[in-house]
Amino acid sequence: GINVAKKIDKLGMRSSDTAQIFFEDVRVPCKNLIGEEGNGFTYQMLQFQEERLWGVASALTPLETIIQETIDYTRQRKVFGRPVLHNQTVHFRLAELAAEVELLRSLLHRAVALYVEGNDVTKFASMAKLKAGRLTREVTDSCLQFWGGMGFTNEVLVSRLYRDLRLMSIGGGSDETMLSIICKYMDILPRK
Repeated sequence: GINVAKKIDKLGMRSSDTAQIFFEDVRVPCKNLIGEEGNGFTYQMLQFQEERLWGVASALTPLETIIQETIDYTRQRKVFGRPVLHNQTVHFRLAELAAEVELLRSLLHRAVALYVEGNDVTKFASMAKLKAGRLTREVTDSCLQFWGGMGFTNEVLVSRLYRDLRLMSIGGGSDETMLSIICKYMDILPRK
């Protein structure tokens, strides 16, 4: 009763398989049942905060890495006789991106501390995930630009992170879903 229809060819995160799977008349023995029958969706919803916090945490190191690699590359790459990094636009932008990564880390630490204390961190986890999704796009796009044509190749990490980190704004709840959750917790979401 389990049918794997086809493997899906994705833009990024190519090392993880994604496929269409169909279940028809599948029977699960009682000894293999996790939790109560019919509550699978509820169980999935309950773990979203941990998933979102993990997603934010897992984005921090790649963001720091790509900023540092971009610093190293622009320090040695010369255009018009001087390193690209010596352009104020470039070094100011990299400093700004590094500051944004640190702000995201602070929000994550606050959310995790509250979570460990047993608090509901839905709003903070949603805020952190929203910021992480947007920041991964901003950092990878800005850094890729500073790599010039080399950034558009598959030979450098920045192009892979540009593709792979794009999932941060989609997986585990889209940016728009995060905004709806935040609005709900702020009591500004229009009622139906």
